[in-house]
Amino acid sequence: MTRRFLFVLGSSRSDGNTELLARAAAEQLPDHVEQVWIDLARHPLPDFEDLRHDSDHVRPKGDNTALLLDATLAATDIVIASPLYWYSVSAHTKRYLDHWSGWLRTPGLDFKQTLAGRTLWGVTALAHPEEEAAEPLTGTLNLSAAYMGMRFGGVLLGNGSKPGDVLHDSAALARAKTFFARKAPFARFPFDTQDAAA
Repeated sequence: MTRRFLFVLGSSRSDGNTELLARAAAEQLPDHVEQVWIDLARHPLPDFEDLRHDSDHVRPKGDNTALLLDATLAATDIVIASPLYWYSVSAHTKRYLDHWSGWLRTPGLDFKQTLAGRTLWGVTALAHPEEEAAEPLTGTLNLSAAYMGMRFGGVLLGNGSKPGDVLHDSAALARAKTFFARKAPFARFPFDTQDAAA
């Protein structure tokens, strides 16, 4: 399957530090790799409604939810580009991940089976010099990937608060050059004792 990257931008600010870092990493992808970029602030999703004990979810059509669903299903690699907001993903990003719960329960989608074996990546900019502050965000993405049977490529971290700050983070820009170059391992829950790929 030809690789197709979906970049899900979760910032409430256009051209923010997280997006700049994600684009720096994406520049290193080969020309034949397709890239799709969707800004959640420009394509807002409705609040997720949990219907699992009431009725089945219906496949969305003709709206932002359908756009995100179709792009997610078509991607071999999903990149969550979310700034660190209160030590986790942004509200836009969390709402997108919440919709995965509905897509798991939409008849005919086979959402979990489709995403199994594909790769989830993260990119984030944080204002803390201590990268440990991003561990809750990393944990959210890793555990989500583990639940879905996906690979997890980790999170590309950069430092920046004011717009454009991350472009002065030479270490982050150096990591961006090779971030997507390696094959990501299967995500695992911390309590797993067996190989997740088995």
